[in-house]
Amino acid sequence: MISVHKGIAHPWQCDVMGHMTTRFYMAMFDDSSYHFLHQVFGWNSAQDPDGKSGWVDVRHTINYQAEVSAGDLLEVRAELIKVGGKSMTVSYEMINLGSGDVASTLEAVVVLFDLEKRCAVTIPDDLRTTAQRHVKADFI
Repeated sequence: MISVHKGIAHPWQCDVMGHMTTRFYMAMFDDSSYHFLHQVFGWNSAQDPDGKSGWVDVRHTINYQAEVSAGDLLEVRAELIKVGGKSMTVSYEMINLGSGDVASTLEAVVVLFDLEKRCAVTIPDDLRTTAQRHVKADFI
């Protein structure tokens, strides 16, 4: 897994029960996805100044495994599980750096998307080849 984000659970991100609320887990995972795309493909929004294509999440499976409290230092790590014709599956782990616990995991299915036609498109061969180099060996 590669490190794709580091953050802290701020008090204002916690709910009335004293732990980080769901919306902020998702925000950290979402921020992590952009870092992941950059590390795997070198992708960033500046590469498509016309805004014609992008990556769109179509499915999330999230598991909350350990509480995150205000002040906890967090790191999100990711790995590419598989690459298909139009989609890829990415696995994320949020680690509580203080305790070493896995606080949460997220599996995301992401499609390459034509932002003008509003539909999924085939991942070009050069991107697929680049992505395949990052697929976790256990899943090939």
